[in-house]
Amino acid sequence: MKRQRVLKSVLSVLLVLAMVLATRATALTAFAYNPIAEVMTIADVPADLSGKTIILHSNDVHGAIGRYAYIASVKQNFQKRGAEVILVDSGDFSQGTSYVAQSKGADAVTSMNAAGYDIITIGNHEFDYGQTQLRANIAVGKFKTVCANILDANGNPIFDPNTMYTTKSGLKLGFFGVNTPETQTKSNPVFIKGLTFLSKGDLYACGQKQVDELKAQGADLVICLAHLGVDKEAAREGISSDIFYDHVKGIDFLFDGHSHTVMSAEGKEQMESTGTKLETIGVLVIDDATKKIENSYVLSLDGLQKEVVADAITTNIIKRINAEYDVVFAKSEVNLNGEKAPGNRTQETNMGDLVSEAMLWTVTKDAGSISVDPSHAVAITNGGGLRAPIKAGDVTKKDVNTVLPFGNTVTVVYVTGEQLLEALEASTFCTPDPVGGYPQTTGIKFTINTGKSYAAGPAYPASTYHKPASINRVTIESINDQPFSKTDTYAVVTNNFISDGGDTYYGFSQATEKFDTGIPLDEAVMAYITEELHGNIGSKYAEPRGDQTIK
Repeated sequence: MKRQRVLKSVLSVLLVLAMVLATRATALTAFAYNPIAEVMTIADVPADLSGKTIILHSNDVHGAIGRYAYIASVKQNFQKRGAEVILVDSGDFSQGTSYVAQSKGADAVTSMNAAGYDIITIGNHEFDYGQTQLRANIAVGKFKTVCANILDANGNPIFDPNTMYTTKSGLKLGFFGVNTPETQTKSNPVFIKGLTFLSKGDLYACGQKQVDELKAQGADLVICLAHLGVDKEAAREGISSDIFYDHVKGIDFLFDGHSHTVMSAEGKEQMESTGTKLETIGVLVIDDATKKIENSYVLSLDGLQKEVVADAITTNIIKRINAEYDVVFAKSEVNLNGEKAPGNRTQETNMGDLVSEAMLWTVTKDAGSISVDPSHAVAITNGGGLRAPIKAGDVTKKDVNTVLPFGNTVTVVYVTGEQLLEALEASTFCTPDPVGGYPQTTGIKFTINTGKSYAAGPAYPASTYHKPASINRVTIESINDQPFSKTDTYAVVTNNFISDGGDTYYGFSQATEKFDTGIPLDEAVMAYITEELHGNIGSKYAEPRGDQTIK
């Protein structure tokens, strides 16, 4: 058994730890809450689990479907040791790799059915393919879906807010689910139209209502499946899981997701999260006789075998997608940065340069495609939309699709210089802390002065982000090496998520002139690499081009 403290709040400390521990680089998130994880292996688990109910948990699997066979095997293993086992998930299973994106999340549900999930809640990425697709996916799930704080146009939860699970021993476990209000800005606004996401005080009240209802129904323990996270971005808005837990009385345990944290219940908050892509498996042990929580930890995959049925089903999906996507179409001389922080959510990267250049090329390569002079055409994509690295060597369609898994299309919005400046100010409001809306750009040279504070004005409509009351931090030096003007009109080539007002770009949704090319973003990037770069991502992309200055 070992304990590991996950310290991700101060970048400099992280870099030092990375060098000292010589561990492999991983995408990092800045946390306001310092989680601790007790990590065990299967060899540490008692041989006799008779008289125990065990809840196994996953979150943010993000298309790593080949690993579902591990959690299925643990479920069977614990059952053979005498425990009753319940398998739950805290969301974000529909997106992340081509293995689930190609079917718009349907193959994720197929995989979860094979693994034997019992109860789940949804994450923000379950909306990436629209409400109709989400409902179709959930309809074929062999599990119960709970979510209390997402309401339809009539004010009713879109899924059952809670459920009672009675074990064979008679233990009554009440489950309820909550989804991050950040979904309002982290999902395409078109895909969540008509929905209300309860936030802050309304979110706490909603959670308290679920606890009270379940307790009134005789629940011995109340379990929350939350997709809230513990990162600074959520904490700033009062919607992180630890803040939610502290405001809602009577939650006996909270299984979390969203921030990709690895943590177990080591402090006053009884919370657990397993990271991402099933890097660990959450375990909660309940004693049937006393009806009390006995232990919680995260289980390493070390020493685990795959369960054969789930493995066969997921392997068939993987083989099918590989046959289509594992085709080499280009080569790269450089490693393209796919990290979150430091990376695409904190600063200019070579990946951001490549993708934004590809977007601009897609639109401007044909004369007359925009209504302004080409010197007034720029490109912006959100750093949170760049989901993986591309390593030097062969480049496949799957590589590009994994970087850009959302199915976004290339769009153009026409904005004034003043609107462009507002978007950049809003999208770097917390720099150097990471934010999904961080602008990866082409054609814009600008400086972010982190020594100046962000003047937060009113929140954008249906958003957790705030309009800048004044422009304090961002200065645009030039547009395509020409002087910047607040009154000029600029064509911003972007993706439909941003043009519809996603992340920090509400202002773009109000543009009176825009159009959608209908060209999928991943296909635009592949065409750029093939046609403009002649199939070779060369030394030009060894480093970021240097259009952004952070001081």
